[in-house]
Amino acid sequence: MTTSPQLGLVCITVGPEVRFRTITLTRYRQFPEPERAAVLEALYRDNIARMAAAADYCAAHDIRLYRMSAALFPMSDLPDDDTGLRVLEALAPELLAAGQRFNEAGVRVLIHPDQFIVLSSERDEVVERGVYALKVHGRVMDLLGLERSSWNGLILHGGKGGRAEALTHTIQTLPPEVRSRLLLENDERAYGPEDLLPVCEATGVPLVFDAHHHVVRARLTSLDDPEVRDWVLRARATWTPPEWQVVHLSNGIEGPQDRRHSHLISTFPEAYQDVPWIEVEAKGKEEAIAALRAGTAEGPVRATL
Repeated sequence: MTTSPQLGLVCITVGPEVRFRTITLTRYRQFPEPERAAVLEALYRDNIARMAAAADYCAAHDIRLYRMSAALFPMSDLPDDDTGLRVLEALAPELLAAGQRFNEAGVRVLIHPDQFIVLSSERDEVVERGVYALKVHGRVMDLLGLERSSWNGLILHGGKGGRAEALTHTIQTLPPEVRSRLLLENDERAYGPEDLLPVCEATGVPLVFDAHHHVVRARLTSLDDPEVRDWVLRARATWTPPEWQVVHLSNGIEGPQDRRHSHLISTFPEAYQDVPWIEVEAKGKEEAIAALRAGTAEGPVRATL
């Protein structure tokens, strides 16, 4: 691969350009039931308009990868209240128009659902709740007109540790709108890439490699440890086509073992030089992307971005 990496924006900007509204469950339930649909419709319409503006922002700043917030449509995944889901279905034309803005701009869209989704849980009700939430995310992506493939992915962690077999089984039972988009990411505690790789190979789900998570979990001293490059390549082999590979990039505030994400990226791993798509998980959001493009990170990235 000879092209420079495409650097992705995660959810919002540090500045006011990309922002979204929300509502808490407690506040939502304070409204009388007959009023709830109208409350959600107003919020959803606003967030759809803001999402379309996010597509325009990405296009204007030559950002071709965008992680859409998983919280754009609060209360839409309540298993005991389908009000939000019904409102979303009624807003199908508006959602399709917003999704078309991303498609026309050539912006790839990913979603990283909430941590409560645990497909490997020992409790059936937790798995069922997670599958239901994923179905809603899949339906939203369908309504946006985003293709059912790993190009527009749903990124998930492995969940309950030591239960890779259960995770594999649950993935194999997922409906097409979810399974066709599912991506698995290694984490710092329960699932390293070595744990997820067999699951990915068994299910055909691509592996999103996060070097920072791996460095913390494996207690490595640097993002440039040879293991990082090894896992970039092994993860790439799970992607079809390999040119769609996505990785996550972040730095610790006080060094490689610091779990907290820094404001900017000071160290760009050499192992990422030929990775085509990189989600930049830095607190500085668009400022971190701009700094990388300007070549202010350490390492060879200066010559390629």
